[in-house]
Amino acid sequence: MLMTRERTPPIRTLRGWAIQVLQEAGAIRECEEHGWMQDRADPHARERAFDNARRDPPAGVSPDAAAAEVRDVLNSIGDTCPKCPAD
Repeated sequence: MLMTRERTPPIRTLRGWAIQVLQEAGAIRECEEHGWMQDRADPHARERAFDNARRDPPAGVSPDAAAAEVRDVLNSIGDTCPKCPAD
């Protein structure tokens, strides 16, 4: 039986690419109720994201610039959803 993998839509911006790298590494997650990105504060997942960004940057982007974009995106994401009530 021939198995095919569903293609993900192409990433249009460097920021979108960085968000995808962080999600795949498990460094960020999406609030299930509101859709806001949340930092999981997992140092191992962060390192995986930086390693992946340096190892496989988008076409035309240097490994250092890719890692810098991942860092910028990570710094712009909080650890709580702004719409969820505080516990």
